[in-house]
Amino acid sequence: MRSSYLSLPALVFALLLAGCSSPKVQSAGGPPPVPVSVAVATQESVPVEIRAVGTVEASATVQVKSQVAGELVGVHFVEGGNVNKGDLLFEIDPRPYREALRQAEAAVVRDRAQLRQAEANLARDLGQWKNADADAARYEALAKEGVVSRTQYDQVRTNADALHESARADEAAIESARASVESDRVSVDRAKLELSYCEIRSPVSGRVGNLLVHAGNLVKANGDNALVVINQITPIFVTFGVPEQQLAAIRQSSSARKLPVQVSLQNDAGKLVSGVLTVIDNTVDPTTGTIRLKATFNNEERLLWPGQFVNVVLTLDTVNNATVVPSEAVQAGQQGQFVFVVKLDQSVESRNVTVGTTLGGKVIIEKGVAPGEAVVTDGQLRLFPGARIQAVPAGKVESQAL
Repeated sequence: MRSSYLSLPALVFALLLAGCSSPKVQSAGGPPPVPVSVAVATQESVPVEIRAVGTVEASATVQVKSQVAGELVGVHFVEGGNVNKGDLLFEIDPRPYREALRQAEAAVVRDRAQLRQAEANLARDLGQWKNADADAARYEALAKEGVVSRTQYDQVRTNADALHESARADEAAIESARASVESDRVSVDRAKLELSYCEIRSPVSGRVGNLLVHAGNLVKANGDNALVVINQITPIFVTFGVPEQQLAAIRQSSSARKLPVQVSLQNDAGKLVSGVLTVIDNTVDPTTGTIRLKATFNNEERLLWPGQFVNVVLTLDTVNNATVVPSEAVQAGQQGQFVFVVKLDQSVESRNVTVGTTLGGKVIIEKGVAPGEAVVTDGQLRLFPGARIQAVPAGKVESQAL
């Protein structure tokens, strides 16, 4: 494809050599060469990208609060430092909760003793009731034979029934004692839980902020004020908005693979952090006409920090063998966009082009220019079809006299 054109270095060298050589004597009335800057159309694999400005967000933000009330007696971290999940952060005075635990455990011992006493009473009353019931059965037979009076039998029967009811009362006492023991066990578990809350540990791995409550202060259970805020920054999120017109292309590309995302710091564009697109919001913002996207980054080097503004590049696809020219070469005319193409005799022709995606300082030419052709990038205002040109270095056009 490139065989019909000069190689890129050779063509640029030839144009600059023609511009630097002494101009030929012009025929009478002929216009002098126009000084312009030129560039050669190249064939490249060009990524299809969407650029935006994004905001860095922590993947998790936790406001650490106390679940029990008491005096804050210990702080076990350094402000602004890193903590791991499970690290001890704060200590609340545990003495009241240890005393509550001892009381609950003592109640368990007491109610267990009452349960054993009730069980013993039941065993005693059951034995007495069985003997009394047997006596009542004998007295009933003797009363029928007339050996004992009916009154004697009724007394024995009443005693047996009383012992039976006493045994049933013992059974109820046992059930009550068992319920008390179970309630005491719940109280012990609750006391142990509250005692464990006296040590406040980190729920996530991340970076702690400023200490908001210092040791010596009284804290409330589940109060409004947090003790410290932890931001999880590995991984970390970057959210950014893109025009809703890009939504269809983003959804189509993301359905097949994870789309790569690169961000750079606004004050240091040379440092790049790579991640992937993970979330496409479920609605378009009607006030701005944008859709919110979220990308996830491992952030192992901790270059990204919550709240930062970063430059985002989302890559949708790659266009192979695309013809690319500097974006300055494309001009707007009455019949659409066009470029000035430099011919081998150092004259130019105006050529309409179909422009594709613009990437930074380059633009894809879908139709109108072939790889290897030279196009004018500066000085087009002095040109007309057929004008002869003199190639000068970029940025020197205005200093050249006609």
